[in-house]
Amino acid sequence: MAFRTRLLVTFLLAVLLPMIVLALFIRDEMTDRLTAQYERRVESLLTVIEDDLSEESAVIAGSLAGLRRAVANDNRFREAAVDRDPERRRYLLDYAANAMQLTGLSMLQIQDDAGRIISSGHFRNEYDRLEPELPRLLLSLPERAALTRARAPDASFLALARADSVHMGGRRFTIIAGVTVERHFLARLAREAQLTITLIYPGGTLTSAGDGSDTADQLRQSGVNLPRDLDATAAIERELNVPFIDLQRGEVSSASFRVNHHLTELEALRRSIDRWFVVAVGASGVLVVVLVGWLASRISRPLVELADKTSRIDLDRLDIDFDTRRKDEIGVLSRLLGAMTERLRTSALLIKDAERRATLGELARQVNHDIKNGLTPIRNVFRHLIQLAGNDPTQLSDVLQERQSTLDSSISYLENLASNYARLSPRSERRPCDVNEIVRQVVMDVQGLGQVRFHTNLCEGSVVVGDPIALRRIIENLFDNAIDSLDSRPGSVTITTGRVAEGADRPQVRMTVADTGSGMTKDQVAKVFDDFYTTKENGTGLGLSIVRRLVMDLDGSIRVESEPGQGSRFVIDLPSGASA
Repeated sequence: MAFRTRLLVTFLLAVLLPMIVLALFIRDEMTDRLTAQYERRVESLLTVIEDDLSEESAVIAGSLAGLRRAVANDNRFREAAVDRDPERRRYLLDYAANAMQLTGLSMLQIQDDAGRIISSGHFRNEYDRLEPELPRLLLSLPERAALTRARAPDASFLALARADSVHMGGRRFTIIAGVTVERHFLARLAREAQLTITLIYPGGTLTSAGDGSDTADQLRQSGVNLPRDLDATAAIERELNVPFIDLQRGEVSSASFRVNHHLTELEALRRSIDRWFVVAVGASGVLVVVLVGWLASRISRPLVELADKTSRIDLDRLDIDFDTRRKDEIGVLSRLLGAMTERLRTSALLIKDAERRATLGELARQVNHDIKNGLTPIRNVFRHLIQLAGNDPTQLSDVLQERQSTLDSSISYLENLASNYARLSPRSERRPCDVNEIVRQVVMDVQGLGQVRFHTNLCEGSVVVGDPIALRRIIENLFDNAIDSLDSRPGSVTITTGRVAEGADRPQVRMTVADTGSGMTKDQVAKVFDDFYTTKENGTGLGLSIVRRLVMDLDGSIRVESEPGQGSRFVIDLPSGASA
C-alpha cells in the first residue's frame, strides 16, 4: 500500500469513525430521551383525559341536579306526569327538548317508575317506549358516568350519560342526561395534533383523527408534516378504561380510550439528523481527501527528491549535495544522508588507496613469482657449467654452446616480462601460437632438474590464439607445481596436447599436464585455484591462481583431477587458432 493511501485511510478512520460513533450515540440518546418525554406526556394526558371526563360527568351531574329541582317545583309537569292531565300532554312531550336546549345537553329523557319514557329531548318519538335497563344500570354506577348508545331520528349516537331520580306524588321519575361523544369531543380531549385518541367500545370504534383507518392521512390533512413513508403505528400507546352500558345485553361492560402519541416529530428530527450527518460525513471526507493530498505532497515531494539523490549515490559518484535549510525531520534525514555520503567519500578514498596498495602488492608477488620461474633455467645452466668446471673443464665450451639457446630464451622471456610489468599490468597480445613449440622450449629449460623425467606426447597442429608469454607462464607454473608435488622423489611429468571438438564451430586444443606426485584430497582440489592457498612451506599460493586467471583471459577452461597418492592431472582447453 502506498504512503498516500495509508495516510488517507488513517485520516478517514481518525476523522469519520469518531463522527459516526458520536452521531449514532447522539441519535440513540435523543431518541431515548424524546421517547421518555413523550411517554410522560401520554401519561399526563391520560390523567388530563380522566379529569376531563370527570369534569364532563360533573357538568352533567350539575345539569341533572338543576333539572331535578326544576321538575320537583314544576306544577305543570306534576299535572302531566302524576295526574295525567290530557291538556298537559303536549307540555310533557316538549319538556325534555326545552330543558335540553337550556342546559346544553345532547341527550335527555325522563322515565317513570315503570321504565316508560315520558319525555325525550334527543328523540321525541321515543315517547311511551319501555327502556328500564338504562336507568337501572346507570344508577348502579354512583358518582360515575358511563358510555352508552342513544337513538336519534337519523341514527344512533354515542353519549356520556348519567342518571338521577326525583320523587313526586309517591312516584319516582328518572332523569337521564348526557353529552354526545364524537370525533370533535375526542379531538378536544387530545389537545395536540400528534396525539390521537381512539375510543374502542363494543360494536365499534371512534377516533379523534377520523375513522381510524387513515390516521396518517388525517394528520397530514390537519397540517401535520409527516414523511410519506411514515408508518401510522409508530406511536406510544396507553389506555384508559371506562364503563359502557350495553343495552342489547343488558349489562355494564367496558370501553377504553386509547391514547396514541405519534412520533412524527421524532422521526422528522431523526431524518434531519441523518441528512445533516450524511452531509457532514461527505464534507469531512472531501476535506480529508484534499488535506491528505496536500499533506502527502508536502511530505512525499522532499522524500522523492531525497530518494532520487540517494539513488544516484555510487562509489564513483559521491558528490551529491544533501544540504538543506529545513528544520523538520526531513531536514534531519537529509543532513544524516549528507553526513553518510561524506563518510562514504572518505571510506571510498581509503578503499581505493588500499586497493591500489593491494594491487601493487599482488603485482609485486606476480613479478617475483614469474622472475623466479624465468631464472630457474638460467640457474640450472650455471649449476651445470660449475659442475663441469670442477669435473671436466674441457667440455665447458661445448656445453655452453649447447645450452646457449636456453640462456637466450630465458633472458628474452625475462625481458618481455619486464616490458609488460613496466606498465603495471602485463599486456596481453592475441596471435596464433604453436603450443607444441612452447612446450618443447619449457621442457628443454627445466630438463635435468633432479630425478624428474619429462615425457611429451604432442599432436601436430596444436595452435591456439593467445599471448605466447601467457602460454609460457601457464606451462611453467604447471611444471613447477608438478615438480614440487614429487617432493624430490623420483617421478615423471607427462604433457600431452591434442585437438578436441566442442560443437561444429569451436574446435579447441587440449593440453594435459600429469604427474606422479603425492596428489590432493577433495578439499585441496576445491581450493587449489584460490589466491594464496598453498600446501608448501615456502609457497606463495599464486602459481595455480595465476594459471587460472591467464586461462580465463584466453577464453579457456581448466580443471584438475587428483587423488591422494595417485598424482594430479591438470586439463586445459583453449580455443584453437587453426581451421578444423
